Parts: sequence; C-alpha cells; structure tokens
Amino acid sequence: MNEQQCHPFGPVLILDDLADGVLHLSALFLTEPAAPPPTVEADGVSVTASRLSEYGRATVWRARFSLPADRPSSYACNGEVFEVAGDLSGDLRLAYVSCNGEETGDLEREGSERNAMWARLGREHRERPFALLLHGGDQVYADEVTRGHALSHDWPERYARNPSDDALQDLRHHLRQRFVERYSALYSSPEIAWLLARVPSLMQWDDHDICDGWGSLSRSRTGSSVGQAVFEIARESFLVFQQGTTDGDLPARFGDPQGRHLGWCVRAPNLRLLAPDLRSERTRRRIVGPEGWAMLDREADRPAPGQTFVLSSVPLLGPRLSLLEFLMVVIPGMQKYEDDLRDQWQSRAHREEWRRMLRLVQTIGRQDGQDITAVSGEIHLATRATMQGHGGTPFHQLVASGIAHRAPPAAWARTLGALAWLGEAPLPDHPIRVEPLPGLASRYIAERNYLILERTSDRWSARWDLEASGMTDPLPLSSD
Repeated sequence: MNEQQCHPFGPVLILDDLADGVLHLSALFLTEPAAPPPTVEADGVSVTASRLSEYGRATVWRARFSLPADRPSSYACNGEVFEVAGDLSGDLRLAYVSCNGEETGDLEREGSERNAMWARLGREHRERPFALLLHGGDQVYADEVTRGHALSHDWPERYARNPSDDALQDLRHHLRQRFVERYSALYSSPEIAWLLARVPSLMQWDDHDICDGWGSLSRSRTGSSVGQAVFEIARESFLVFQQGTTDGDLPARFGDPQGRHLGWCVRAPNLRLLAPDLRSERTRRRIVGPEGWAMLDREADRPAPGQTFVLSSVPLLGPRLSLLEFLMVVIPGMQKYEDDLRDQWQSRAHREEWRRMLRLVQTIGRQDGQDITAVSGEIHLATRATMQGHGGTPFHQLVASGIAHRAPPAAWARTLGALAWLGEAPLPDHPIRVEPLPGLASRYIAERNYLILERTSDRWSARWDLEASGMTDPLPLSSD
C-alpha cells in the first residue's frame, strides 16, 4: 500500500460543541496537496478551510462554522447544499452505530455488501432526519495497519524489542500512511459519505481504532516502543479523522483540555450525551484512569434534567463471564481470546471498577427528573439488558453492534443467551437481566444492526433496525 491510494472525501460533519443554542461544527475534507482549500458557506458566512494535517500526497482540511440548534438549516460547499436537521430543542431522533468494519480484509470487501446497513440508515434519514449520529466505537478497524513493516508486521504476537530511533520514526510514517488510507476509504464510500455530510457526528473510540485488545494486552506489548508508536499514531488519527482536531486544540466538550483522556460531554435541552474514554488510560487492571474518573464524578454531581445517554463503548450490563474466563485458562488454545473477555466490564479483573461505574449511574438515575441509559457496541450482536434501580425504575443498557461487521455464528448468540440465565448482581439488590429485544424471543440477535433513539413529547424510546428481521417495536426508556 502506498500514499497514492488515498481517496478524496468531504465534507464530514463533526459536532465540536453545543452552546448557547448553536451547533459549533467542523467539516473535514481530504484532497491532493495541490488542491485549493475548500470553502464552506453557512448562515451567510463564507469560511475557507485551514490545513489540519499533512499525509505525504494527501492533505486534511478543516472548516469550522456554526448553525442554529433550534431549527433545520443548511450549509454549502463544492456547489452542493447539505440540509442539516439541527433542532435539538424538541422532538428529535438520534442514530447510533458501532463496529464499522472487520479485522481482516475490510478494505477488500464489496462496497454494497459491506455498507448495506449504512444505505438503510441513509434511507431512514431521508424519511425522518436524524439530528445527530453517534458512533460508539470501532469506527475503523486498524488491525492490519501494522502489516508490511519489519518492526510490527506480526504485532502483537511478535515485534521488535530494541529498535533504533530511525526505525521507529520509519514505523510512525508507515502507520500514518496506513491510517489515512483506511479513513479515506471509509469516508469516501458513497453510502457512508452521504450521511456524514448531512448529520453531525459524535464519536468515541474502542480497541480496533487502535488495535485489537488495546489496553487488555500484556504491559510488555503495549508499553514497548513499538506498542507506544502504534498508540501514538492511532491517537493522532483518531483526533484528526474522528474529532476534527489535534492536540492543544480540543473543543470545549472534552473533559480534559490536555488530552490525558478523551472523554467528552454534550448538553442540549433535557439531554446529556456522556462518552467516557475507555481506552486511553486502560491497563489490564483498569478500564478508566484517574482523569477519566474525575470527569465522570463531576458529571454525576452535575444536575442534568431529562435523559442522559452514556456512550460506554463496552457494554455496562451483560451476562456473567467468570465461567468463560475460567474455561479460557484451562482449555488449550483458548488463551488467545483472553484479552477479548478482559476488555469487558464484567471481567474478574475489573469487578470492583465495574461496581464503581454502576454505583455512579445509579447516583445519576436517582436524582429527580433525571433518566439515564447506556448505549454500547463492541460485541457484534444486538441485545439489551436492565438493572433494577432505586424505586423500581430500570436502568437500560442498549447494544447495537455492528453496522458493517458481519454477525458471528448464531451458536455464539445462543451461548451468551444461556449464560444470561445464570443471572448477575454485582450490586446487592440490583439484579441484571438480559432481555429480548421488543417483539423478539431471543436475547442476542446475530444480525447487523443500528439503533434509533427518539424523543417525542419528552418521552424517549429506542428501536433497532436488524438486517434480516427489520425494525423492532419501540422500547420505552423514560420513567414515569
């Protein structure tokens, strides 16, 4: 793969922040270096894009502008007008997607098959527009970016132990080119590009945006000079392509301006979107670090009337996994999947931290006039769960995964469904139950999918669009 394989794209619309009834937006573009900077016209103002990042034979540009947050509007560039739903003050619809790819051969997949659910999501937007597009993790599958370089070709199983500074610098260049190739291929796909130009995106990363199992791999791997180079370039690419920014320039929605973690929060009328970063500070013994917990504790203490959606890239509620972890230790050949289970909140390694997170969401949910729901991806299945809250109000966990990743075998869904029968109660008197999706019998659905979150007259509901089964019945989320 070489630098010439970058595909021009843009605009990709990203929500920088929401303040004072205004959507603060970034539009991303990728062009050949000789191309002039794109221009965006919005609300009677013309904005010339500035250079955000250089990638050899490709340049990433960003145009920052504003649109109203209380009514539909539009912006224009390259002679085309893009309608934006915009209104976050009354009835609205949000879309949630995750797992936009596969670990191996993703760029070689046939486009209409790979992006079939993106096309359906686009048709849904045409019928009833979405105000925001939430991306819950694994927006890009970067597992193959390490291939083709001597230091990292077999990462993470094998990697160079003591590379020279020059070799590491060459690896960084290699990784940057592979990341821009993957992002440009995705963002230029017609089915994806059409939506990304019209619906402001909010994104939070998970492991495949870095590499499979990042943070759950051994410390010797992630702490090595090769591992740190992988994380450094993945993080740079995440900021540029998923957040439209760079270090030192983080929008106000981010919890830490210094970027020690990349959690963020957006507040709209009677709505809070809270996205902790479950990767930047992760180790094999923790999921969230001190800075990330500081943001979560601040938000738990801050009044937020209406609905809070917590974008936990890894599901907060799920079946008991200790039996699976035991089997992976004792059965030969299964150890290679250990990091997949250690990724989960329910892992034995994270049980006390999981309890802390569940107590935090209970604290938010028990405040008068506040509801809280978790939305997650990661597991390549559709499912939901509830935890009994104070006063009998359930805390909902909604899982939509993935929009492009093909579903695992139905037998795996049945296995997880069987584990769900065992029950789980990490907090006394607050049992967790994995529930069937509305109108369906199975607890886990092995179909590609996305999620729709809808507010009508201050009442929230959720619906899954499943590739074969179609749209589910609505699931009420708001408490009485």
